[in-house]
Amino acid sequence: MAPKFKDGDVVLAFSGKWVSWAHTAAAYSAFLSALIVGVALHYHKIVENEYYGYPDEWFPSVSATIGDRYPERSSFMLFIAITSGPRFALVGLWYLLTARPNSNLPKFVAGMGVFRTLTCGGWTYVTSTDDHDWHDIFMISYLVATLPWTLGCLALSPDNPRAIKYRKYLAGAFFGTLVPLIYFFIQHKVHKVAGAYTIYAFFEWALILFDVAFDSVTALDFETFELVVRDVKGSSKGKSKLVVEKILQDEKDHQVAQVFGQTFSFSEAIDAVADVYNGFVFWSMLTSLGVLVWYFPLWHMGISGYEAFVMVTVSPSLLAIRSLRLLVVKNLRMCHLLSLVGLLAYQINDPATRLFTVGFAVWMSCLSWAATWYSEGGQPARLESKISAWTVGLIASSAIKFAWQTSNPIWPTSHSENGGHNGLGFILALLAVLRSTRQTPLTSNDLAIQGRKEGSSLLAGLGIGGLFFGLHSLLSDSSTMILWNWEGFPVQGPISAPHGAVTIAAMVGGLLIGLFNDTLARGWTLYGLGCIGAAILTTATNWTGYYGGLALAAYLMAASVPLIGSAARKSPAVTFGFGFLVYNFMVLFHVWVVAYAFVPGGPLVRERTDWVMLATMLLIGCGVFTSVSSTPAAQRKRFNAYLNSRKQRSYYIYILGAIQLFSVAIAYLRFPTYDYVPYHKDDKILTAGIWTIHFSIDDEGYSSEYRMRDLIKELEIDVIGLLESDLQRIIMGNRDTTQFLAEDLGMYVDYGPGPNKHTWGAALLSKFPIVNSTHHLLPSPVGELAPAIEATLDVYGEMIDVFVFHSGQEEDPEDRRLQSEYLSKLMGASPRPSILLSYLVTRPLEGNYNTYVSNVSGMHDIDPSDWDRWCEYILYKGLKRTGYARVSRHTITDTELQVGKFLIGEKEPKTAKARNALIKEAQVPEGRRFPQLFRGEGVRGHKYHVFDEPRYYA
Repeated sequence: MAPKFKDGDVVLAFSGKWVSWAHTAAAYSAFLSALIVGVALHYHKIVENEYYGYPDEWFPSVSATIGDRYPERSSFMLFIAITSGPRFALVGLWYLLTARPNSNLPKFVAGMGVFRTLTCGGWTYVTSTDDHDWHDIFMISYLVATLPWTLGCLALSPDNPRAIKYRKYLAGAFFGTLVPLIYFFIQHKVHKVAGAYTIYAFFEWALILFDVAFDSVTALDFETFELVVRDVKGSSKGKSKLVVEKILQDEKDHQVAQVFGQTFSFSEAIDAVADVYNGFVFWSMLTSLGVLVWYFPLWHMGISGYEAFVMVTVSPSLLAIRSLRLLVVKNLRMCHLLSLVGLLAYQINDPATRLFTVGFAVWMSCLSWAATWYSEGGQPARLESKISAWTVGLIASSAIKFAWQTSNPIWPTSHSENGGHNGLGFILALLAVLRSTRQTPLTSNDLAIQGRKEGSSLLAGLGIGGLFFGLHSLLSDSSTMILWNWEGFPVQGPISAPHGAVTIAAMVGGLLIGLFNDTLARGWTLYGLGCIGAAILTTATNWTGYYGGLALAAYLMAASVPLIGSAARKSPAVTFGFGFLVYNFMVLFHVWVVAYAFVPGGPLVRERTDWVMLATMLLIGCGVFTSVSSTPAAQRKRFNAYLNSRKQRSYYIYILGAIQLFSVAIAYLRFPTYDYVPYHKDDKILTAGIWTIHFSIDDEGYSSEYRMRDLIKELEIDVIGLLESDLQRIIMGNRDTTQFLAEDLGMYVDYGPGPNKHTWGAALLSKFPIVNSTHHLLPSPVGELAPAIEATLDVYGEMIDVFVFHSGQEEDPEDRRLQSEYLSKLMGASPRPSILLSYLVTRPLEGNYNTYVSNVSGMHDIDPSDWDRWCEYILYKGLKRTGYARVSRHTITDTELQVGKFLIGEKEPKTAKARNALIKEAQVPEGRRFPQLFRGEGVRGHKYHVFDEPRYYA
């Protein structure tokens, strides 16, 4: 019989711990019963994956076990349904246990618990076979919500040492397991290592065990509850302290504890979001300016005059004029609003007018931010808030570009047809400026007493110039440093997705160092580590080089807080006006190293990226020197700033957490599937193309990757070489069109020689697996470097070599002669059937053409009778060529797209006459024909031209 109490009889009473045990038992039963039944009935089927089966793979993954087969799927779903009841009860009891007056964290954690429960049901009952997209959405949402749930439970844990210890162990084991899990998944998916998926499966099962075990620890806390719910120990009444409360009492000077111990205000949180969005808009406008400028030297093939617009960033130099300085400071809202005109520039079709508009926007934006920092220099807490907003805005910009495959949806080069969301971006920016500029700036008297003698303004300006350049050139896109270390196939280093999320994590971690350890961030020790990272990034490749890049990324973000803070307390015209001038010099410097053939004095800095990196770190060192030499009074002011900024700092940390979770979700969504299928696999046709894409800027100055995607897809191209494809510089927007094309078209991609190899770029995309690839820099004693890719593809089981090559310019005949000899020998050394997709700069049957098409190379011209060529050529050997077409570019680029078809499995005719014998299209099987879409007037300005129709060969 149930016990009786003074307030009535209890019909049923049991300890709250049984809710936890019921949840644990039901959850484990779901997974383990499915595993036992699956192994017993369908062992060989559930251990098999897309590459290997038993005995190479001998243990099933979770998804294969609980997937589509009966009866293991039914067993799993039955117990998972039973689990849902205790699960909701567990979340509810946890909230009752941890709820405190004036605290929103328990509500947030409980909300995450409910959300995880619902999304668990989502990926459980909607399998990847039912609906792959929704299965992934539910799964990603569940994994993303796991982090705040886990950390929230740790933060809210009652003062129960045993439970706290278990939670720490299990949480550490869970997150630690993610590292080898991802590693072995990449070994399986990217490197196709036999047995790797089995090891991955063990870690995947371990995640399940740790996840459920973490929640089972609540049994130790729920002993305080007795149901019908009566708290027999009073923990839910607020009488006992949570761990976080005990920490706050025992460690009053602990910075992290003090930050998160502040009360939460939605109004202040919205203020922080608005400030960060303003920072995001600044970086979006600044990073777009280079793309708009770059359009003009591309079409002029040299200095155009429009390059002068890179100097608009020096607008803070106007703050040297006192009356103008006070005018700007008192009208910051209007200045920020005027800068938003750049977000509307996408509606201007004329490239020059669009550049003028964005140039004005960047002018006003740089002026506004410099004046904002200067005006807040006397109030350290508010100054830190504005610096945080600006730096978090950079991270947000990088994360958005990660989600949009290195494009930015609010750039003026974007619009609704190529992935832009410019209108929404402008509306949000307008609201953000109105919200974040509500606070009035300091008065002129306040400005006069900020202590401008804290170090040298000139040295601070040098430091600002180096810092801004480092942030922009390396961190405005998460894939830039990854591509610095790219060496081709087989993959031996990071890839843009998913590892872009790691770059963002390093940026987040570095900024947290800058916020929480000012002394370390402004000191020489961390600067030295940053220099080491820069040296490793510059000299090493693959994972080693990337690790150096991560160290440098963390340092640049950490140093941003003290260096900008120090500069804000000096003359703004020198620190920011002169600083941006130095930044502009560095921008030109890092373009000159590759554009040396087109600019005055270019050969002096030819291929000296190491000089650029050295100059960057030396400039930052100047800023560090003047920062660490600040007076004791300034140091006390910084400490007082921390005391006043604890509450607002927490909101920026929440935003950083949200950005990091967003980037992790994007990394999961963008992970390569490697399940690509050629367009005509039953006919064993390989369709190859060559296209000079003109840096993905169309004739009107808009981003062209969507239009490129459509043409490549409609022409059913399986393998394509892209030239002038390296966009990973400030002047080109730090972009990578190959990421978008590869993911959207379902193709393997070799980016080619990286941005630190000083070429204009050569890339290869293929529906067929790239077994191996090597990057070449061909002899170029005078002119620009000529990049080449040598790749071996697995085409319907046959190994075929594909070469992608961009030769030197017409002005450098000796370069082109040496390059033709090098490439001819390279192609001749291949014993396999080969295809060259190239830009040769020669006339058919003349000059270097006879070196490329020769007995040395063994290559044949795809159509020797096509006399109307100068740049693009397709050559081949050991293959039966069946078709050739030239397709007009319309306004996508300045060069047409050339396409050839090859029949795999049949040998090429032995004589030139037999090879080049033409046949009518009616004699060609349907699967070997070019699409009819481009006949006549074609579609969207693309049509077969020169021959007016494709050519077919016997």
